[in-house]
Amino acid sequence: MSLQFRDEEFQRAWKELDEPQLDGGWELFTETMGVQIHRLYDKETGLYEYKVFGALGGCTPELCADVYMDLMYRKHWDGYVKELYEKDFGGQTAIYWEVKYPFPLSNRDYVYIRERRDLDIDGRKIWVILARSSAETACAEKKGVLRVKDYKQSVAMESDGASGTKVFLNYFDNPGGMIPTWLVNWAAKSGVPGFIKDLQMACSNYKTYCEGK
Repeated sequence: MSLQFRDEEFQRAWKELDEPQLDGGWELFTETMGVQIHRLYDKETGLYEYKVFGALGGCTPELCADVYMDLMYRKHWDGYVKELYEKDFGGQTAIYWEVKYPFPLSNRDYVYIRERRDLDIDGRKIWVILARSSAETACAEKKGVLRVKDYKQSVAMESDGASGTKVFLNYFDNPGGMIPTWLVNWAAKSGVPGFIKDLQMACSNYKTYCEGK
């Protein structure tokens, strides 16, 4: 199987755990629950790219990575998921994800590729997960659902030295359609800390979920 992502992309992600790259227009957007969110304005779309730095207490990075990768479990703890699965689309393995949007907005769906690597960097254990939209994947669009064609995400995690996890997250998501940019940006401000909190809860419940399968 050919590598979907380059080595440099994984390296770039984990290095931000040590040295956040915030030059070139990045600004602090909000800070809450021990999480810092920075954003960079994208002139072409009027939207922002985000970088998140924070910590998840009480769960190891390996557990966080396992939870993050488990699509079936995601459907249990993420109330915005309508459909989520991985399959072979004409020779290309990809993930299909439909996200519920509140009325009167149309749902969005994503077709994306993803790769996880468990790295050993001079004795440091670091988990990196990369994802990006895959427009070339042969997955037909659904009537009434808008396809998100510009999406990317990278996550790097390592131990915080105690029982928690140090996290770096970088993402950009253009939901398309007629959603005001202020609404998209507001959703990011409330949604990211909410997602971190939900992920933390999902990690604490994962063992029980696995035992019950």
